[in-house]
Amino acid sequence: MKRRHFLRDLGISTAALPFLSSLPSFAETATVGTRRQRLLVVFSPNGTIPDLFWPSNDEAGKLQLSPILKPLEAFREQTLVLRGISNQVRGDGDSHMRGMSCLLTGAPLLTGNIRGGGGNPAGWASSISIDQEIKNFLQSQKDTRTRFGSLEVGVAVPDRADPWTRMCYAGSNQPVAPLNDPEEMLSKLYGSSKDTKTYASLLDDLGEDFKKVAKGLSSEDRALLERHLTLVRQMEQEMKAAAQSEDLVHPEPEIDPHIELVNDNTPQIARMQMDLLVNAMANDMARVGTLQFMRSVGQARMNWLGIEDGHHSLSHEPDGNNDAREKLVKINTWFAEQVAYLAGKLRETPEPDGSGNMLDNTTIMWVNELGKGNNHTLDDIPFVLIGGGAGFQGNRMVQMDGKMPHNRLLLSLAHSFGHRLESFGDRKLSSGGPLLLS
Repeated sequence: MKRRHFLRDLGISTAALPFLSSLPSFAETATVGTRRQRLLVVFSPNGTIPDLFWPSNDEAGKLQLSPILKPLEAFREQTLVLRGISNQVRGDGDSHMRGMSCLLTGAPLLTGNIRGGGGNPAGWASSISIDQEIKNFLQSQKDTRTRFGSLEVGVAVPDRADPWTRMCYAGSNQPVAPLNDPEEMLSKLYGSSKDTKTYASLLDDLGEDFKKVAKGLSSEDRALLERHLTLVRQMEQEMKAAAQSEDLVHPEPEIDPHIELVNDNTPQIARMQMDLLVNAMANDMARVGTLQFMRSVGQARMNWLGIEDGHHSLSHEPDGNNDAREKLVKINTWFAEQVAYLAGKLRETPEPDGSGNMLDNTTIMWVNELGKGNNHTLDDIPFVLIGGGAGFQGNRMVQMDGKMPHNRLLLSLAHSFGHRLESFGDRKLSSGGPLLLS
């Protein structure tokens, strides 16, 4: 008998199934001894400050983190920084457009009518992105198939659709929009349709259902379910509080309609989104995820850091502007702190079968669309990989020879999942095969 049918025959309501069906005791995809390998791509925009971003290796070849990367110190043993990676995809669109929409696809943009700051007008990406490629590969096999396959999450991504706001593609001309609202994420994961302001709590109605099955769960599953439910309750409480606290919203300035609305509670929303993403993966709802902060050319004003200038405008300032430089260091360090928080959540969450923690089986790849903002270079793009999912050797910075096409890195990710592609994106840029990073 199928496990979901078993739950139904116990009299368990359909609303409880998302909480129970992914537990090892009930999950249809559960296979004893199967490693849950995962990929999480984190995007932050507008380049970095190279001399304060790039780390070094000591005489023993061990990673020495830079000022911007210092928040990752607790994860240094599992951190691999790649220098010398370039986005060599050419064609239509400006550097920001190609930097963003070719970042995970490794393929040119289609002809279109969206004009950027240079180059010919362009459209969407012409090929699938690596996250969706790996998702499809995992979903094609019973042992690695999950409820959603992948989850695309956003933080302060503006409500617009163009090549500057989309990095995930289901295929040519098929952009995938991130879910930008924790309430939308909660609804997607758990099927709630109640209005946030009138939440009584979807869990209160399910208490008896959980009592029915609790006695039949292993101690590991009971602990996992309890963590699962605790997080959802916290999410509900935080969203109710946010909905009732209108003074938290930073109003969009009337003087500049091009400045995006970024709320002062963006850090809180980021934590909620990361908590939901980790929790969903802990319960094996997906093994691939993306977390997109803002957008390429984003003009977010990060008031919580004491910065009122637009991020993109700051990134265009010359190197000699020390005020802009200090603010950009703050911004990029804040992004590093978010990556560290995500890695920490994964590391503190044990695998259901007791085989280590989630970070041991997850690769976080932190990316950017540019190497440096004020010259729009697509060379020396930051790629920081954290965790043991792909089996790459950590605690080091690897300097590539010349300008290494990033297609080869994307190919390495696919191969780490057992997906033996011969090329990814532009075939010529895949020449040489996957990078040897293990």
